[in-house]
Amino acid sequence: MTLPDKYKTIENASEGIYKEKGSKFITYAYPVSDEDEVKEHIAELKKQYYDARHHCYAWQLGVDGKHFRANDDGEPSGTAGKPILGQIRSHDLTNILIVVIRYFGGTKLGTSGLIRAYKEGSIDAINNATIIEKTINDYYRINFDYGVMNDVMKVIKDENPNIHQQDFNLRCAIELSCRQSETKALINKFEKIESVSIDFIKTV
Repeated sequence: MTLPDKYKTIENASEGIYKEKGSKFITYAYPVSDEDEVKEHIAELKKQYYDARHHCYAWQLGVDGKHFRANDDGEPSGTAGKPILGQIRSHDLTNILIVVIRYFGGTKLGTSGLIRAYKEGSIDAINNATIIEKTINDYYRINFDYGVMNDVMKVIKDENPNIHQQDFNLRCAIELSCRQSETKALINKFEKIESVSIDFIKTV
């Protein structure tokens, strides 16, 4: 089965809030591309809200649904991280981190109350965000001699990849990217041109 090469995420950071029986749930949602970004945002919020009792969160990366984490941060098991992750998935989002910071109001909310609070806080942040669709792109460096410049440029004109960098010295090099589902056709055309070598750079 081929994985999709497009996904939904949020364009920029957003905030949400939910209040219940004196407890305040402050929510932040961030677009993220790797676990390092996740750690940075969480560390930043823990520093900013150092006096809060809980910093619960969930994140998901990639399109296969296998790279995720949910953390209750001291709340009863399954009452915080899971409801947050549930909203990420029910809104069909990925490459996203949602952190819900709780200030305890003195009255216990019970299991169902906590689940509802973390769910509603997450929904508010998602509703306040701009949801966008992005494609997964493969990046390549195409190396070639001046003699085949016209052939290379014809492929680029026909397939219309994104050009990021061009270097015309003793040998030519063009760094480009295209949507993952279109990569095979593009690379096949380049491989048919004599003297062309192709280096894979990354997938984003």
